[in-house]
Amino acid sequence: MRPLLLLLLATAHGLDKLSYKPTLVGGNVEGRMTGSTFVLEQPRCVFDSYSTANIWLVVATREGMDAFNDSAQPGMPEWSFQRFPTNTSAYLTLGAMQYHYGCPKPDRELTVLRVGSETDCADNISVPNCNGPLPGPGPYWVKFLALNGSEPTATTEWSGPITLKTAREPQSIPGTGGARSGAMIAITAILSVLLAILLAALLATLCSSEACGVGSFRPDAASIRRYNTHHVYDQPAARL
Repeated sequence: MRPLLLLLLATAHGLDKLSYKPTLVGGNVEGRMTGSTFVLEQPRCVFDSYSTANIWLVVATREGMDAFNDSAQPGMPEWSFQRFPTNTSAYLTLGAMQYHYGCPKPDRELTVLRVGSETDCADNISVPNCNGPLPGPGPYWVKFLALNGSEPTATTEWSGPITLKTAREPQSIPGTGGARSGAMIAITAILSVLLAILLAALLATLCSSEACGVGSFRPDAASIRRYNTHHVYDQPAARL
């Protein structure tokens, strides 16, 4: 009932509903999604009729998506990044003009928006439209809103839910479970024993008699024997 009421209020205020839904960029883009950022396709050829409008990206939680009133003249700092998500369930960022999203899209040009890429203004309340790192995995929903001054003139549909990457628990990483850990310990022990055997064999090979002094021949007086030859005397020839 409430979304229908918001739609009727938007229509009453002359707010155009555009049949465009923001989407994540294709999977071949590096860093398409991280623990605090995600990358959207630019809304090319969507706001051609709104050349004087400021076009904002609305980032919201589930509660913010349901409660966000397009016709309520959203402004700063009520919808600031620094208040999200504790004191507000949505914020406006990445303000641009229609010519930034000109049509047609340039050939071979990557036209994307990285949400959450600014760190220097995350705590600076004087920059309420900071494109700061997202505070958690989400999920989040986004849409584009065109404002003439503070008057909303057009809005797109909400995107699908966007959930960021999260750090994996140690138990979920291969090789860190109990069974895997025991196997790794056994393998390490076996490799250590084999290494010791190989090292011993190498030392035995390199340790020659000259190098280690083992088995070297030294004359010993007790082991030497002297032999005196027997003199053979000529015997007279036998007499016949």
